[in-house]
Amino acid sequence: MNQGTLYVIATPIGNRADMGERAISVLKQVDLIAAEDTRHSKNLMQHYNIATPMQAYHEHNEEQATPKLIQRLLAGENIALISDAGTPLLSDPGYRLVKAAHEAALKVSPIPGACAAIAALSVSGLATDRFMFAGFPPHKQGARQNFYREFENQSVTLVFYESSHRIVASVNDMLQIFGENRRVVLAREITKLFETVHSTELGDLLEWLQADSNQQKGEFVLVVEGAEQQINPQSAELGMVLKVLLEELPVKQASQMAAKITGQKKNQVYKLALELTGK
Repeated sequence: MNQGTLYVIATPIGNRADMGERAISVLKQVDLIAAEDTRHSKNLMQHYNIATPMQAYHEHNEEQATPKLIQRLLAGENIALISDAGTPLLSDPGYRLVKAAHEAALKVSPIPGACAAIAALSVSGLATDRFMFAGFPPHKQGARQNFYREFENQSVTLVFYESSHRIVASVNDMLQIFGENRRVVLAREITKLFETVHSTELGDLLEWLQADSNQQKGEFVLVVEGAEQQINPQSAELGMVLKVLLEELPVKQASQMAAKITGQKKNQVYKLALELTGK
């Protein structure tokens, strides 16, 4: 018997027109849709004339529901996993089911589409070659500040989600940890009627939010500039020593001598020497 496929399908984060043709087609053809909230997804399904049966799959029932869904997949049924909005598993349920599907050697196929984090990053004007998605910060202030402190010295662009209930408090905590001059982009209600993309510095962002209560409503993505990389004086010294030695000596000898001069570990010095010589 052929086994079924688990389709992980992105749905619109606001504008229904962002629903892809392939996503609609697959949702119509599968045997079951596992939805984070069937009541929420019902309106979207009706809009696209999708009559496929739906079953609730959320954080409160995924432990019990996962084995049953895996059995249906093993029996040859195809199942689509969707969240309330955007790409499943990004701060949404689904990890347990996808992990179990892989463990059962089942096919898992993505149907890509809307994603608030990527959408915000793409319009942020901040570096996109390296970034880190960190999801929602904790609700309580102390835990939230400790959470942000973990990212204080990260040099990559940081992406956070936040709700309207905590956006002002959360930005204030960011300000305390990251400093007032760190660049940040607030993306609010992406693809919706009151979409806002505001680029500024953290110090100014807090004042801007507090000055307009309308900008405190909706769903938020905060894209924060990475920290400036600090030059390690020892590393700088090592680099200069290596460059001089490499002009006169082979890589191995130059590395050994540089390690003795600077007191750095031999393997780290040798690795840097290879980088400097392009080997």
